[in-house]
Amino acid sequence: MEAISYLNSNRELFLNQLFEFLKIPSISNESEYDKETKRCSEWISNHLKNIGMPNVAIYPTAGHPIVYAENLEAGKDKPTVLIYGHYDVQPVDPLELWISKPFEPEVRNGKIYARGSSDDKGQVFMHIKAVESYLKSGNKLPVNLKFLIEGEEEAGSNHLDDFILNHKDLLACDSVLISDTEWFADGVPSLCYSLRGLAYIEITITGPNRDLHSGTFGGAVDNPIMVLSKMIASLRDDYGRITITGFYNDVLNLEQDERDNFNKLPFNYREWCNDLEVNEGYGELGYSTLERTWARPSLDINGIYGGYIGDGAKTVLPSKATAKISMRLVPNQDPEDIANKIKDHLFRILPPTVKLEFKNLHGGNPVIVQRDGKAIQSAMNALYKTYKKEAVFMREGGSIPIVDTFSQALNAPVVLMGFGLPSDNIHSPNESFAVDNFYGGIETSIYYLEELSK
Repeated sequence: MEAISYLNSNRELFLNQLFEFLKIPSISNESEYDKETKRCSEWISNHLKNIGMPNVAIYPTAGHPIVYAENLEAGKDKPTVLIYGHYDVQPVDPLELWISKPFEPEVRNGKIYARGSSDDKGQVFMHIKAVESYLKSGNKLPVNLKFLIEGEEEAGSNHLDDFILNHKDLLACDSVLISDTEWFADGVPSLCYSLRGLAYIEITITGPNRDLHSGTFGGAVDNPIMVLSKMIASLRDDYGRITITGFYNDVLNLEQDERDNFNKLPFNYREWCNDLEVNEGYGELGYSTLERTWARPSLDINGIYGGYIGDGAKTVLPSKATAKISMRLVPNQDPEDIANKIKDHLFRILPPTVKLEFKNLHGGNPVIVQRDGKAIQSAMNALYKTYKKEAVFMREGGSIPIVDTFSQALNAPVVLMGFGLPSDNIHSPNESFAVDNFYGGIETSIYYLEELSK
C-alpha cells in the first residue's frame, strides 16, 4: 500500500516535524502566551496547506482561532469524516519537576517528552501525517475529509459550540474521529465508547458579617466551616452512595456483557492501589473499581477553604466557608438537572443560622456510542491491521463535552480512537507520548480511512 510505504520512508521526518509543532508554547489559558497560541494556529494551517490540503482556513473567535481544512475529492459516493483535535496545551507548572524543558522535546526510553506530546498535538498530528501519506504518494484520499483543530480545549472550548452550531453545513459529515483518549494499558489497543459528563458547582456558607474572635463569640454564633463540613459530609452515605434525592433516577445501568468485558481487561487492583500509595480503594458498594470510575456517577469535593490557614494560631470564627464540588455523570444523566437536585438538597438541609450562595459553574453531557456502528467497526478493523490483535472496548471516567455537541449538532457518530497511555502524564510534568504509538497511530489512521471507504 503506497501510503504505508510513504509513512515508512518518512518516519524520521514526521518525528522532526512533530518536534517543531511541540516547540510552540501554545498555552491557551494564560494570556501571556496569546501570541504563541496564534502562531501555533498559523503553523498548523500552513502545514495542512503544505501536505496538499486544497482548502484551509483560519476562523477567528473571541478567543483563540479555529483551523479548518477539507479535501472532498473522493466524491459524493464516498463518506465524509471530520477529524477533531486541539493545538493548545496545558500550563507547565511546576516547572522544576520537569526532567527536560517542556517545549524542547526529546526522546527518552522510547517516549517523546514535551507538553502537548500526547494531549493533543501528537495525536492530532498522526492524522495529518496519515493524510499526507495518501496525498504525497500520488493517491486520492479514499474518503472525503475535514479537519477541525481548535485552540481553546484546555481553556474550556468556550467558543467551539457556537462555531459548530453556526457552521453545520461546513462541518456536515458521516462520522467524527477524535484521538484525545488513551489505551487501557501499554500494548493493549483500545477504543473508548463512553465518557462521563460533569456538573461542577461552588457553594459558600456565610454566617456573621465579619470574622469574629472565637473567645468572645465561640459557642454563641454558628461556625460556617463546621456547617459546611457537616453539609458536604451528608452528600454520601457509608456505602459510597450519593444521598441527593433523585440523583440516580436516570442512570443508564451497565449491561452484563459490558461488566464481563471489564472483568477481562488486564486490571490489577493491588498494583493500582500501590501506584496511588493507598491501602484500599473506595466507592459505591457492589461495583468494581473500573465500574465505579467508568460507568457509575461520583461526587467529590475538589477544594474547601475558609478561616485562617497560615502558620501558628489565630483564634478566629470565620465569616465564610466555600467548597467546590464536582459530580461525574453517566449516560442519561443531565448536568442541569443534577445541579438543580443538589441545590434543592443543600437548601433543604441548610440550618437557619447561616446563608447559602450557590453557583453552577460548569456542565457537560455524558456520552455513549454504539459499539456495532460502521465507524466503530472500521476503527476496530484498522487497529487489527496495525497491531495484529483485537482492540478492547473501554470507557473513560473523564469528560470531553464537545463530543456530545458533535453528535447532536451534526447527527454523526463519534469514534474515540486515542493512542495515549495511562503513563503519559497529561496535564502533569514530564508529559510524554510513546514513539511507537505515534507511528502506529499514523498507520492505523491510514487503514481507518481505507476501511471507512468500503
